[in-house]
Amino acid sequence: MKLFKNSSSGGCVILGAAFLMATSAIGPGFLTQTSAFTQELFTSFGFVILVSILLDLGAQLNIWRIVTMSESRAQDLSNNLLPGLGFFLAILIALGGLIFNIGNIAGCGLGINVLTGISAKTGAVISCVIALGIFWYKEAGKAMDTAVKILGILMIGLTVYVAIISHPPVGEALYRTIWPQKIEVMKIVTLVGGTVGGYISFAGAHRLLDAGIKGKSNLPQVTRSSVSGIVITSIMRYVLFLAALGVVAHAVKLSPDNPAATVFQSAAGEIGYKFFGVVLWCAAITSVIGASFTTVSFWKTLIPIVKNNEKIFISLFIITATIIFVFIGQPVKLLILAGAVNGIILPLALTIILIASHKSFLMKQYKHPVVLQLFGWIVVAVMSWMGWITIQQSLSRF
Repeated sequence: MKLFKNSSSGGCVILGAAFLMATSAIGPGFLTQTSAFTQELFTSFGFVILVSILLDLGAQLNIWRIVTMSESRAQDLSNNLLPGLGFFLAILIALGGLIFNIGNIAGCGLGINVLTGISAKTGAVISCVIALGIFWYKEAGKAMDTAVKILGILMIGLTVYVAIISHPPVGEALYRTIWPQKIEVMKIVTLVGGTVGGYISFAGAHRLLDAGIKGKSNLPQVTRSSVSGIVITSIMRYVLFLAALGVVAHAVKLSPDNPAATVFQSAAGEIGYKFFGVVLWCAAITSVIGASFTTVSFWKTLIPIVKNNEKIFISLFIITATIIFVFIGQPVKLLILAGAVNGIILPLALTIILIASHKSFLMKQYKHPVVLQLFGWIVVAVMSWMGWITIQQSLSRF
């Protein structure tokens, strides 16, 4: 059973893949991290965002190009390099995706709770049914592309509104984005991990493969889509940063349980709080879609039963995350930790992909540019170094 047929126009799929990657990154953890880190670093958080954007671009341009030009998913490239390596990578992606998805489902429930007052657990179950409906719709590929675009635009629009009315010190923020007062490595690792770490860096590339957009003839479209995904994510991150900055600049202390909710409510009152409910739900449901689709896409070429029953396995993945949330509760701290963990996984995944780019029998006569290879290896080196520092800092707290 093929879940996504090439039923959408090429342009629609390309933009849809960009939004799939972006909205996969913009989840409850994204909202929590950005708000909490802004309170801690104030205007200097702009520099952390800038560095993370550059690292995101280095990872994304390489991964999307190599995966689509080889016309093979990341796990298949890995297995062709070293038998069993693809299974190892798929296991890491699945664990990271499940952790994120529990938080995503929790975010869906909280969003509906803010909007309607019903319990977060009931809201999570309702959202689970909605997500399942998108995947079981006969035009699932088109439905997913349309849903993530509409919800992504709505999410950015509402956050822009809150950023404007919160009156942040924009000049100081721009200055400190280039010349920060303080830098925290762990926060950079967490942001990169939450933006292109784990399953997220492969979300759009695997979507393009499913839609048949691959090979050298589609290289310009792949490049445009990968850059668009980072641009969309970066705009949302910086706008949310400005919104949070405007609030904390007025000496408002963000709630440790839900810092992003405080940002919206403090800036725009009760209507702002309702806006937050919409933004949170949009961010969470699109992340549920992205995490579920991409995680299962790592297994469908490794295990035939997954490929033949893709919708069922995606459904089980969503339902499992929902059940865990309903019985265990919201893993708020886990969301930030998951970003850090995926940031540590990223160098490994990117290393595998970069090595694969040198194997001519895998790349179907495509030669990966030296400049991009260099950019990719710089990202591997920087993220490995910062990941090691993050591990040391984490261990020292125990």
